[in-house]
Amino acid sequence: MIKTVIFDMDGVIVDTEPVHRYAYYQQFSELNIDVSEEMYTSFTGLSTRNTFQTLKGFFPVIEHEVEDLIQRKRNIFNDAFDTKQDLYLLEGVEDLIKDLYANGMQLILASSASKVTIERVFTRFNLHQYFSHVVSGEDFPQSKPNPAIFIHAASLSIAPKEECIIIEDSTNGVKAAKGAGIYCVGYRSANSNLQDLSEADLVVSHFNELNAQKISQLKP
Repeated sequence: MIKTVIFDMDGVIVDTEPVHRYAYYQQFSELNIDVSEEMYTSFTGLSTRNTFQTLKGFFPVIEHEVEDLIQRKRNIFNDAFDTKQDLYLLEGVEDLIKDLYANGMQLILASSASKVTIERVFTRFNLHQYFSHVVSGEDFPQSKPNPAIFIHAASLSIAPKEECIIIEDSTNGVKAAKGAGIYCVGYRSANSNLQDLSEADLVVSHFNELNAQKISQLKP
């Protein structure tokens, strides 16, 4: 029986992707680099640090240190996040979170986002009360698809990993979940059409397809 649900955040709980995209492309313009849509899509699920490490390898013209690049992007993102009015939880996810919590399931967040971004989202939408642990990708040297973040999240579970599931929306996230040996539910949203969820054990298109009873009976 499933006892712990591990959530990704961006694209699963809240869609901050338009804000991230705005911040990244403003910074790309400042750096005078041309990042294709295909390349940008490949960064989905990566931490900001890994994204800029990759970009520095691809664009030698970038002379800034990775930490400086991260801070600049974070500043642009935070300014946009604080002024963006149309930022909502994804449809159905709040009801799912509340249903899982009310039925005694443990909820853990494992997101590639920085601690600062996670805190902003959790505070804005009052989510702290539902999650026993919050794990940020900035604490790991490699991002998804490396499974380290999910292996760590599962170690915080009240149950063995065989009684955990992960909800993810990205190619890299699904690969990380399977690399950790954990049952993965792929969430296909309007913003994840370019993501390959074929390795997920189950794929849903709306959170009303899930509830505590259905999840508890999944068989990894």
